[in-house]
Amino acid sequence: MVGPILIALVLLALAAAARVWLPRFLAAFQAQTATQLSERNAEVDRRLDSVVETMDRRLAELDTKVDRRLESASQTSIKIHERLGKVDEATTQMLQRAQDLARLEQALRPPKARGGFGELLLENLLRDRLPPTAYQMQYTFDSGERVDALVTVDRMIPIDSKFPLDNYNRIVEAETDDERALAERQFARDVKQHIDAIAAKYIRPDEGTYDFAFMYIPVEAVYYELACGKTGALLAYANERRVFPVSPTTFTAYLQVIALGLRGMQIEEHAHEVMAYVADLQRDFERFTDDFDKIGTHLGHAQSKYHDAGKRLDRFETKLERAVEEQEELEAQTVLELPGVAADAA
Repeated sequence: MVGPILIALVLLALAAAARVWLPRFLAAFQAQTATQLSERNAEVDRRLDSVVETMDRRLAELDTKVDRRLESASQTSIKIHERLGKVDEATTQMLQRAQDLARLEQALRPPKARGGFGELLLENLLRDRLPPTAYQMQYTFDSGERVDALVTVDRMIPIDSKFPLDNYNRIVEAETDDERALAERQFARDVKQHIDAIAAKYIRPDEGTYDFAFMYIPVEAVYYELACGKTGALLAYANERRVFPVSPTTFTAYLQVIALGLRGMQIEEHAHEVMAYVADLQRDFERFTDDFDKIGTHLGHAQSKYHDAGKRLDRFETKLERAVEEQEELEAQTVLELPGVAADAA
C-alpha cells in the first residue's frame, strides 16, 4: 500500500511542479520562438531583398541585351533588305544581259554578220597584243584575194576568221545519236571547206608569206569541237594543209610568242647597228694607231737627231773652249814677248 501512495505523491508533486514551471517554460519558449521567428523573418526578408535586387539587375541586363539584339536584328533586317535589293538589281541586270545576248544571237544568225563580228574580235586581239606596225587588216594579195589580217614578222602570216556556228548549234541541240552524227558530218564538211579555202587563197610564199596560215575561231566551244571531236580528225586535216586553227586563248599564246620574236628582232637589229658603230670605231682607232705610230717614229727620229745634235754641240763646245784657251795662251805669250822686243830695239 505504501508503494502506490508514494507513486501518487510523486505524481502529485510533479503535477504541482508542472503547473508552476510549465507556464514559465511555455512563456520562455514562446519568447525564444518569437525571437527566432523574428530573426528568421528578417533573414528571409534580407534574402528576398537580395533575390529581388538580383532579379531586378538580371532583368535590367536582360532588357539591355534584348534591346541590343533587337537593334542588331533590325540592322540585319535592313542589310538583308538592301542585299535583296541588290540581288533584285543584279537579277534585273542578268535578265537584261540575257536579253542582250538573245539579241546578239539573233544579230549573229546571218553568216556575214558573224564574219564581221569575228573580224572585229580578231582586230581587237591583235591591237591588244602587237604594235600597230606589226599587223594590218584586210590585206589584198596580187591575185585580188583579201585576207582578214596579216602579221609581219620576218615574213607575213595570213590570218582568216571563220565562224562555223550553224552546224555546231545543231550538234549541241541534237537529241539523238543519229541527229548528232549528221550534224557532226555537216560541221566537218563546213570546216574542211574553210581550211581548203584558206590554204588555196592565202598561203603564198612567192608573195612573202610563210608556208602556213592561221584560222581564227572566235568561240572556244567551236574550236574545242574542231580540235577534239571525232578523235581530232579535223585538226589533223588542217595540219596537213598547213592551216592551224586557233581560239582566242591559244591565239593569245601565239601572239605572245610573236611579240617576243619581234622584240628579239628589234634587239638584234639594234645589235647590228651597235656592231657596225663599233666596227667604225675600230677602223678609226686603227687609223689613229697608225698616225700615232708615225708620230712616234718621227719623234724617235727627232729624239735621235736631238741626241746627235747634242753630242755635236758638246764636241763643238769642247773645241770652242780649247780654241778660247789656246787664244788666251797666245795672247799671254804675246804680252810676255813684247818687252823683250822693245829692249832689243833700243
